[in-house]
Amino acid sequence: MAAAVSERTGRVTEAEDASAGRNSAVAASLLTAGGWVFCKGIKVDDPQSFMHRNEAAVNPFLPQDVAPRLLWQVESGGWLLLGFEHVAGQHADYSPNSPDLPLVAKTVQVISQTEAPTIADDRRAIQGQWAAALDRELALAPPDNAHSWSRENVPTIEEWARRAPSYLGGSALIHSDLNPFNVLVADRAQVVDWAWWKTGPAWVDAAHLVVRLVAAGHSPAEAEAWAAQFDGFDFVEPDGITAFAASLVRLWERKFAGTEATDAAVRWLEHRLNSR
Repeated sequence: MAAAVSERTGRVTEAEDASAGRNSAVAASLLTAGGWVFCKGIKVDDPQSFMHRNEAAVNPFLPQDVAPRLLWQVESGGWLLLGFEHVAGQHADYSPNSPDLPLVAKTVQVISQTEAPTIADDRRAIQGQWAAALDRELALAPPDNAHSWSRENVPTIEEWARRAPSYLGGSALIHSDLNPFNVLVADRAQVVDWAWWKTGPAWVDAAHLVVRLVAAGHSPAEAEAWAAQFDGFDFVEPDGITAFAASLVRLWERKFAGTEATDAAVRWLEHRLNSR
């Protein structure tokens, strides 16, 4: 594996393990003869290797300056390795009054205005994926460890969640996982880890950011007011946003039970239903 990397970069003189990331067996910044590069890798036969292939496939189509460029891709010795431009910066701070927020907004606005590439048969359409996931989830009883408010409002949440896919048609590029560890900020914000990119309406990433901002200390109303600057979010039917929030709650309470993001999604949905 080291030899395969050196063939692309020249001699590696220093390596620093990445401080975050859970989907790669190898993730490190490498100092090479040509400067720093970021390398991530996974075994070819790992069930999660498709994520690295997704990321490699979409990278050439991403808007300039919103994400590090893929420099090389290699399979060697049973490993799939990706080499990216190295990005200096800190993980984004989404807390109220953070100076990172305007930089994040500028980058996400560019993404929301970008047409998704036609590099997969269904362009990884979120509408079909979301409908299938909800069909599976809504066939089950809510998890026992769901939030107490959710358990008290099961029929309402299910009714709204079933409507979510009808609002998810579109052709815009979606990152779909803008947690602060996937956004690096220096003089601008760059978004990494594009394994879960999708095609759909331009407001979806903004909606995900509402949850992240609530988790970082904003009220739901404040987070929605911030998200209103993005294309589509301020114009989509309010019921579409409510349905999407309900679907997040129902899906995440099983998959990400007890996390700050899931608790924030519950608070957001409760706010939206109480504001009707």
